[in-house]
Amino acid sequence: MSVFKDKVLLITGGTGSFGNAVLRRFLNCDIKEIRILSRDEKKQDDMRHHLQAQSPEVANKVKFYIGNIRQREAVDFAMNGVDYVFSAAALKQVPSCEFFPMEAVRTNVEGTNNVLLSAIAHGVKNVVVLSTDKAAYPINAMGISKAMMEKVAIAQGRALGANAGTTICCTRYGNVMASRGSVIPLWVEQMMDGKPITVTDPNMTRFMMTLDDAVDLVIYAFTHGKNGDLFVQKAPAATLDTLAQALKEIYAQINPKYGETEVKVIGTRHGEKLYETLVTREEMAKAIDMGGYYRIPCDNRDLNYDKFFIEGSERVSKIEDYHSHNTVRLDVEGMKQVLQKLNFIREDLGLQDRAKAKEIRSE
Repeated sequence: MSVFKDKVLLITGGTGSFGNAVLRRFLNCDIKEIRILSRDEKKQDDMRHHLQAQSPEVANKVKFYIGNIRQREAVDFAMNGVDYVFSAAALKQVPSCEFFPMEAVRTNVEGTNNVLLSAIAHGVKNVVVLSTDKAAYPINAMGISKAMMEKVAIAQGRALGANAGTTICCTRYGNVMASRGSVIPLWVEQMMDGKPITVTDPNMTRFMMTLDDAVDLVIYAFTHGKNGDLFVQKAPAATLDTLAQALKEIYAQINPKYGETEVKVIGTRHGEKLYETLVTREEMAKAIDMGGYYRIPCDNRDLNYDKFFIEGSERVSKIEDYHSHNTVRLDVEGMKQVLQKLNFIREDLGLQDRAKAKEIRSE
């Protein structure tokens, strides 16, 4: 019997890549109901029709709620009777957030706080808030808003304490391959259209995770988390040059001309980093190595600083943060193996039946 048996799970932003991956994982288990709260009725309608066509016997487990997490009433309406929450709703496109930073604040910070307050008020047992590597040492509006979101979630968890009825923890993960906004589907389309692959900086590194890895991390946090915890999954990384070469070699199996695709360097976009940090040096100093994951417990001290004897620590200065330049580095062959886990690439190669229209190249 799983911990999800006869339980109700709410996924905010559930029509996105993560929500679809959760549905694939949970739909055929003993969960009672999965609620999707999102603001896009077109995506909800597409998801509903897809479920009815692909999984008619369990499609009735999924309930759809139209609403925006910026509005507390919409969140409350969906939250009634919920046992667990995966908080995935966010503005996550880096360039969009650079030009509209207040929109990022309203969704990522204020909206997530609405979800947390509603969950506490409704007696939800567990809330997992999804964050990003861009929240560690943030330099762009998306990362800054996600860093504040983490602070809000951790503060709410700390305030609840160890014996509270609601547990709030965060997960932070890197680049999720072929999710919404990923360059991988774009590069495949460019190859197939006979256009050059547009690379911002070939030496730029990114963590490489699948959506299933992201779901594994959230479930791990859900089952192991204490109030205020932050969980990070260890992941390999690759340069964009390696990623582009791996894609060219994979698609050359379909048509040799794809292997000759030009790679065009266009320069970095607004707010982009050369490499991404998953765990800061300061967090590494207190991180607990859980094998495939790091658990970073929250600082449970309060504002009465006089109670604590504070002195400098040499340990922090000797520790290096965990980032995409110093993690395990994939070569072209290793990158190809990881890419061939992606559903749309397996479909393109004829390794599995196509579940979506050929034009839909995201997970």
